[in-house]
Amino acid sequence: MDLHFGDSKPSDDERAAVDALLGPPESSWEGADRSDADLRWARGGRAARDRRDLLLPGLHAINDRIGWISEGALDYLCRRLTVPPSEAYGVATFYAMFSVKPRPATVLHVCTDLACAAAGAADLCAGVEASLGPGVHVERSPCLGLCERAPAALAIKAGDPVRTAVSAPATVHDAVLAASAPDSAPEEPAAAMAVPQAGSDDLVLLRRIGVVDPTSLDDYRAHGGYTALRRAFELGPAGVIREVSDSGLVGRGGAAFPTGRKWQATASQPDHPHYVVCNADESEPGTFKDRVLMEGDPYALVEAMTIAAYATGAHKGYLYLRGEYPRALQRLEHAIAQARARGFLGDDVLGQGYAFDIEIRRGAGAYICGEETALFNSIEGYRGEPRSKPPFPVEKGLFGKPTVENNVETLVNVLPILTMGAPAYAAIGTAKSTGPKLFCVSGSVERPGIYELPFGATLGELLELAGVRDGLRAVLLGGAAGGFVRPDELGIPLTFEGTREAGTTLGSGVVMAFDDTVPLPRLLLRIAEFFRDESCGQCVPCRVGTVRQEEALHRIVERTGVAAADDIALLREVGRAMRDASICGLGQTAWNAVESAIDRLGAYE
Repeated sequence: MDLHFGDSKPSDDERAAVDALLGPPESSWEGADRSDADLRWARGGRAARDRRDLLLPGLHAINDRIGWISEGALDYLCRRLTVPPSEAYGVATFYAMFSVKPRPATVLHVCTDLACAAAGAADLCAGVEASLGPGVHVERSPCLGLCERAPAALAIKAGDPVRTAVSAPATVHDAVLAASAPDSAPEEPAAAMAVPQAGSDDLVLLRRIGVVDPTSLDDYRAHGGYTALRRAFELGPAGVIREVSDSGLVGRGGAAFPTGRKWQATASQPDHPHYVVCNADESEPGTFKDRVLMEGDPYALVEAMTIAAYATGAHKGYLYLRGEYPRALQRLEHAIAQARARGFLGDDVLGQGYAFDIEIRRGAGAYICGEETALFNSIEGYRGEPRSKPPFPVEKGLFGKPTVENNVETLVNVLPILTMGAPAYAAIGTAKSTGPKLFCVSGSVERPGIYELPFGATLGELLELAGVRDGLRAVLLGGAAGGFVRPDELGIPLTFEGTREAGTTLGSGVVMAFDDTVPLPRLLLRIAEFFRDESCGQCVPCRVGTVRQEEALHRIVERTGVAAADDIALLREVGRAMRDASICGLGQTAWNAVESAIDRLGAYE
């Protein structure tokens, strides 16, 4: 391939940021300042190309140090990795958290998504913008995963090291303080604050949240940690997969694919190496369960990934983490380092002769990277666009090798399966939806947070626990990609089959309640704006359809131009096209919430 570099030069800080990640350049071809170097041929090109997957960490390194990515910095990173600058530019501009245009070192992300919009995000944005000077860039952001503390803001101040501060629930004063002096901002509350049931004896997945010190490996072990991994080594890989299969565990990210079947399919592939990928890029508006697990019980995820790797014959795992989760990043980095130092990761895990290690890769603000193949592309250093299937990830996934991909909640469920046994686990819940489930409850409730209930509990029982307020207008199940139900439908059982029979979806466990003070048409417009922003643009039905959906909803809200009935007919036609012809789940579900609001709630009557 031809590489065409510009004349721009990196600053000393930009060069230092890249070199801190990749090491010093070895030749002028890579950007070294050596007058005697010969540039007539490339040295180390193949080795550099093998490091293409370091493109995203390299962009993070520059953005973290400087606050934006200049042409000179991008060119220097491209030289180091032998990546065409045009491709790197396409990757850098794909993610919302990066900027290729100059901006202040401090960026304040203010969430304007569903829960925060209902809690006054618009007034918060206006107040912050009026109070902050030109030294801070205010970014209206999609969901920050802090829905239980809406409205929310995240301040990121570039430098060495980068500094972050969260303000939630945010006031104008607190958000300004977080942006202007992140080190002085009030400390975030403990993860247990997001778990109203914390400390309850009947919890399974959340039993350590608020009880165990999340920074202490010894405390984790004292509360049952690494019992499941020892049991896995006793059972052997095939025995672990058999237990997971017999438990009836299915994926908790929304697709509900049987986990044991996925693990078995990966383990049986003759091609090696195999990989384990943890999808911790939860970006669905209203979802924050994985964040709470990672912040409050990080060693559980490390242990669960190790078990998944052992069962499927993998020796390397990647944990793909949302870029908007700075505290989860800190907790997981510490947990992985401690596990590695104590022999729970590395060349000889627990003295069993089995090697496994985990590498964290940070996302940078792209909802589409929650789709497994888009996530693989992101790790590999490409734009996070979904791949066509087949081949499926169990055959050709990350780096073209067999890969098992699960989200955080799914993996953490493996621990009780091995400690209590598959029959006991399967006895929880219903015959078709086994085990406990985490629900993210937010909106018009008195006690928002993560709730753990066995499958089969009703929507009304969950909302009663959360303290639903008077004047309930609608409940959104499954987040922006889910569907609305009416207040007279609270008897819906919270199972995959129960919600399906009711004509809605359980999704990843989002339950957002809205009372009659929330303007429903504006809420639907925000959902449409979200999908328009987050579409990767790869396929026409989604790229064009999400724009047409937003335009039609704008006309209906503003009551200008085409009559509402005509626009609703257009919405149905566009929605069918997106559902039938989009490559991935984003386009296929972008019309769900709007359709349910029209048909079940009479949103525009």
